[in-house]
Amino acid sequence: MKRRSLMKAAALVAAMGMGSAAVAQDDRTVIGVSIPSATHGFMGGLNWHAQDTIRRLGETYPNIEFVLSTASDPARQVNDIEDMMATRNIDALVVLPFESEPLTAPVAAVKDAGKFVTVVDRGLSQDGIEDLYVAGDNTAFGRVAGEYFADNLDEGAKIVVLRGIPTTLDNERVEAFQAALEGSGVEILDMQHGNWNRDDAFTVMQDYLSKYPEIDAVWAADDDMAIGVLEAISAANRTEEMWVIGGAGMKEIVGRIMEGDPQLPVNVTYPPALISSAIEMTALNFVSNAPMKGRFIIGSQLITPENAEQFHYPDSPF
Repeated sequence: MKRRSLMKAAALVAAMGMGSAAVAQDDRTVIGVSIPSATHGFMGGLNWHAQDTIRRLGETYPNIEFVLSTASDPARQVNDIEDMMATRNIDALVVLPFESEPLTAPVAAVKDAGKFVTVVDRGLSQDGIEDLYVAGDNTAFGRVAGEYFADNLDEGAKIVVLRGIPTTLDNERVEAFQAALEGSGVEILDMQHGNWNRDDAFTVMQDYLSKYPEIDAVWAADDDMAIGVLEAISAANRTEEMWVIGGAGMKEIVGRIMEGDPQLPVNVTYPPALISSAIEMTALNFVSNAPMKGRFIIGSQLITPENAEQFHYPDSPF
């Protein structure tokens, strides 16, 4: 179910008056949304999509009230959630944990209070707390990128890899990328952590460029890191030697793909708009009979010059 499909389904259900869980005219449902603040590009995009979705759904469902909070650290996010429970009496919580461990107990307390809980992207440290889990497919994220490298590089080609922050999420991506390269004859020269950070990626790529006289391509695995990589390559005057694949669909990167930039041939989706799916599906739980419990994993797709326009959000900060 894509976002448009969800919205159409919700509108149809509301129009037909179906669903015993529909919001009565005199009742009000309060949905809390707790996410990290815009600490980097991807999270800036996620904040934009959260605000846009809340605005749209507020117009569609006037009896649903949304309470949005953004947190700069785990402790602040815990306080935000506790405040939502104490002062806003929320009926549901949509939460993207800043970190898994510190948020597990507070989110479990929300669930124990009988509230509907949706967890997004970064899971909790304990399984089974949430009613709904919405995330991107990290295995597919690595596999789709790896398949492009295998299909578009000759045997013996040399590549370098920038990893994210050391996490299970990063491990899943890298393991799938390596698996997709098996048997291709493509050689990974090096893998270092760029921490999903533009400046760190610039430094790592500088090191790669000084160590390896021959590099055919770079898997930056994140668009913020890809920008840092491209800056390092340009500073070393080696732009003609290699192409770069990032990930997540930053509008600047997607725009260059639309223009056919040979240094950025494709990208892989891990959309910050996944927060939209989470908020919309949580709202549907209260206005329809559609089953909204379980796991909703958003597959990763290859962004190419042919389809890039549908992944371009010019008004988004990311």
